Amino acid sequence: MRHDVFISGYGGQGVLLAGNLLSYAAIHEGNNVSFFPAYGVEKRGGSAMCTVVFAEGDTGSPVVGHPSVTVVLNQLSFDKYAAKVKQGGVCIVNSSLVDSAEVEIPGVEMVRVPMNQLALDLGDVRMVNMVACGAYAAKTGSLSLDSLGEALKKALPERNHRLIPANVRAIAAGAAAVIG
Repeated sequence: MRHDVFISGYGGQGVLLAGNLLSYAAIHEGNNVSFFPAYGVEKRGGSAMCTVVFAEGDTGSPVVGHPSVTVVLNQLSFDKYAAKVKQGGVCIVNSSLVDSAEVEIPGVEMVRVPMNQLALDLGDVRMVNMVACGAYAAKTGSLSLDSLGEALKKALPERNHRLIPANVRAIAAGAAAVIG
């Protein structure tokens, strides 16, 4: 089965690391992967986005006009990309930063997760990307939480491997928020 996810936020939220993590987890599970990062290089805080496509067979193009799942970490990303989710798809929203309570997109399931708050509760807002990955994995069932944990060994530089247990807790918190 083919899966695609578009992740968007601002620079510093770990969007590209989240995409890398999902990519390595998909590879760990035996899938082929296409990863397409894009970011504004002009300053920290500029837009950052990536697309990850994975499948047991061919992945096709990493450019996806209407993704099955979109994860948005900030308001600008929500305003710009939420309506592009394909019919029957899912939009996972960081409700800590995105005001989407009154927004419904016909044919798209909105999943609101207070990602920043969960990361802060764990001690570091920089783990918002890990919370997002856990929410994605739990909502879609496309990747296991164990694979995400294993993928951290490849996605994080060795000097940051001491942070793996904290990141695993953040992944679990994101998953728990979706499963409820």
